[in-house]
Amino acid sequence: MSKKIMISCDEATAICDKNQYGEASFWDKIKLNLHLLMCKHCRGYSKQNHLITKIVGKYLHTHDGSKHLTVEEKMELEKKLNEKIN
Repeated sequence: MSKKIMISCDEATAICDKNQYGEASFWDKIKLNLHLLMCKHCRGYSKQNHLITKIVGKYLHTHDGSKHLTVEEKMELEKKLNEKIN
């Protein structure tokens, strides 16, 4: 396990992705949060990741369990993402 506190953007995005699925360790979360305090680009990535997870999760948890979106759901998802980004 690495003891360094400062991490690169590549490491931050990897931890952000792990954190999205509840796989980041406590130490990883500390390093990520310190990095996010200083890096606006990774903060943006983290916000987008959270938004996508929240929106997609709504569909995957309410769908029939097959984890496939219908064409209508995909169109609605795309519309919501565009509204949030713009």
